[in-house]
Amino acid sequence: MRTSNFALRLQPTLLEEARAMAKEEGVALNQLINVAVAERLAVSRTLEFFANYTRDADVAGVRALLAKAGPDTPPMKGDELPPNWKRRKAQPTSSRKKRPATRSK
Repeated sequence: MRTSNFALRLQPTLLEEARAMAKEEGVALNQLINVAVAERLAVSRTLEFFANYTRDADVAGVRALLAKAGPDTPPMKGDELPPNWKRRKAQPTSSRKKRPATRSK
């Protein structure tokens, strides 16, 4: 992998928080910044993908199709949920288990 140097100027409070987070996660500050930039790029690309994918969607047509089926229409044979399925509520970020930190080579 090719790397390059880039002088990054951060506000002192932001740098302090980033250093603390890197230490908490057991990674270098550089690795934390690399991951943060990669995550932000992934979010941006994903949003762009779905914007392009749905640009020509016929929302009114889909709504009409769903209304035709009705909210109380049972699923067709083969479309049922498995018997052990149950709706799970999303966990708040603070209660999620922390993953072990990974280090780059």
